[in-house]
Amino acid sequence: MCPEIHGIRENLVKMHYLGKVNISRKPSAPRRTVCLVSENRRMTDLERILPLWRELEAAGADYVLATVVAVEGSSYRRPGACMLVAPDGRHAGTVSGGCLEAKVASRAWWLTANGLSVQRYSTVEEDGDRPFGSGCGGVVSLLLERRSTAGLLLAALSRAFDRRTPLTVATILDGERIGRRAFAGLGCEPAEGFQAADAGLQELAESALAGRASIEGKIAAGEVEARAWADYRPARPGLWIFGAGDDAQPLVRMTKELGWFVAVGDGRSQLATRERFPLADEVRVLPVGEMPRLEGAGRASALGNLLPQDAAVVMHHSFEQDAKILASLLALDSPPAYIGVLGPQRRTRELLGEAARLLSLPPASAWIERWLGQLHAPMGLDLGAESPETIAFSVLAEIQKSLTAATALPLREVRGDVRVSG
Repeated sequence: MCPEIHGIRENLVKMHYLGKVNISRKPSAPRRTVCLVSENRRMTDLERILPLWRELEAAGADYVLATVVAVEGSSYRRPGACMLVAPDGRHAGTVSGGCLEAKVASRAWWLTANGLSVQRYSTVEEDGDRPFGSGCGGVVSLLLERRSTAGLLLAALSRAFDRRTPLTVATILDGERIGRRAFAGLGCEPAEGFQAADAGLQELAESALAGRASIEGKIAAGEVEARAWADYRPARPGLWIFGAGDDAQPLVRMTKELGWFVAVGDGRSQLATRERFPLADEVRVLPVGEMPRLEGAGRASALGNLLPQDAAVVMHHSFEQDAKILASLLALDSPPAYIGVLGPQRRTRELLGEAARLLSLPPASAWIERWLGQLHAPMGLDLGAESPETIAFSVLAEIQKSLTAATALPLREVRGDVRVSG
């Protein structure tokens, strides 16, 4: 007989974890930039920027990092978007929808010859109202900097990306101290060569991290004030795919395109292999026979290092494995923000009944109804999906909707102050 389970929270799945941001503030507080948007494009940027950065660092080559620090009007990218430019003309990441990248790359080197520079780029021609390039019709301000300062920033971004921890970077954008930075997150580890920031800039970074939102503010610099911007970057989300069948392969490929961490687990060693899932960050054979483990540390190590902002999908096509994985997920003190189950709801009810039995939680019917209200079962949006690829697309679309608290409505129907962008 299994011992009684403690600590199962009534709210088992923390829906919309990333979408809830407290935007209340006093009138004198720094201005916050809060949007119900996905961080996927910035994650994808880093997925592509970091390999090029590591290559250039290994070669001792210089480079230019362009970062969007302000936007006026319409723009495809939002503040925080980056592009890395190599000496040979290669670049990774985007700062627009394609209309500015070539222009920025061609001018970046001479604009940074004497140090950091903030440049304004317009997607509207100077002599008229006709849009240039992608036709966004907005003005984008970019911070351009060379390796001497950008290297410390990219090193911090790399650590946060790999460790999947949130990070805030506060940067002074004008005046004599332009480019001076403060970091919050990563356990406050100082980067090699990093000079300690002044108290005001560090406070701005800590405030943005605590509020989980980017902040603009003014930093005293002698008798004048300098503009500063704290860029809050949430932890890299992850998708945990429990089930290593063929239908998991397109889901891995699509999720990696978003720059997410992707893990695949299965109790069948012939399926959970690196050869079958070369793009996954982690592939593990799960000790399903020992699940659900009831002690906290053992349970966490059996499933993996799931974080509250993550998503988990259960798709073994095996009743025994699905039931044990579900029981393990539902018993976590901090379950992932999204838990989806493949298959009809009738089967999910049976799985939950078995999960309740495994967790010694009679009567099962009460737990089944409570869990069904929190799970995504069957998982996915109604997109007419039939093939493994289209099913994976519908599942990933629902995960995206849930993690960002988005409406999933056609953009032409979205009204109000909600900005749907990068």
